[in-house]
Amino acid sequence: MWVLSDTWVLAKRNLMRYRRIPQLLVFSTIQPIMFLLLFTFVFGGAIKTPGAHYINYLLPGILIQSALFGAIQTGLGLADDLSKGLIDRFRSLPMSRAAVLAGRTLSDALRNVFVVSLMLCVGFVIGFRPEGGFFGTVCAGAFAVLFGFAFSWVSAVIGLSVKNPETAQVAGFIWVFPLVFASSAYVPLETMPAALKAFASVSPVTFTINTVRALTSGTPALHDATFALIWMVGILALFGPLAVHLYKRAL
Repeated sequence: MWVLSDTWVLAKRNLMRYRRIPQLLVFSTIQPIMFLLLFTFVFGGAIKTPGAHYINYLLPGILIQSALFGAIQTGLGLADDLSKGLIDRFRSLPMSRAAVLAGRTLSDALRNVFVVSLMLCVGFVIGFRPEGGFFGTVCAGAFAVLFGFAFSWVSAVIGLSVKNPETAQVAGFIWVFPLVFASSAYVPLETMPAALKAFASVSPVTFTINTVRALTSGTPALHDATFALIWMVGILALFGPLAVHLYKRAL
């Protein structure tokens, strides 16, 4: 119970930054909205998608992209705390050390709840119509947030490794961009070269996007959801303990 209490205290500490510095939240939502608007109105007329309007095809990919971009903030925040010596102050308090990592990933997951909800609202305004109904849309949003939470631990490993906020931000985008663009986020896999298609078809991003797309469109999602969950569990099992190990070494 003490671990859970300490985790929530640190999660609230991280969330309070958005109240005190609202620009952090405002500008972090502008980028995914720009992606959604630009791809919908600039490329939407040129990209043909099977059986759906492009906005219905695109928005699930934007949701997962937004969750991944939000996950980068985990490594950036940890690197910032390390560089400022805040972690050393935490060591002097009677609190759980695991709460530092758990509180950071939890707060970033809650932030992603807001971003994903906002993107769904913006998508609805510009023509997104989920045939899967309200329940399917809620499940799709929850799946996107869970995916971002899993990758927050990858970002935590990067932030604890480089220990510098600027480097953590650059290093975060290096692995996110290939995963997002080499997936089914923007175009069907059938349009890709054979080698790239082979990579994208087994990517965790593709499985998760296909799951979200199936949930919002009301089509069967079990196959893609199973593989997406396997990827998430594997990522948490690998990068969770690794992040804890690097955190202890940083102390």
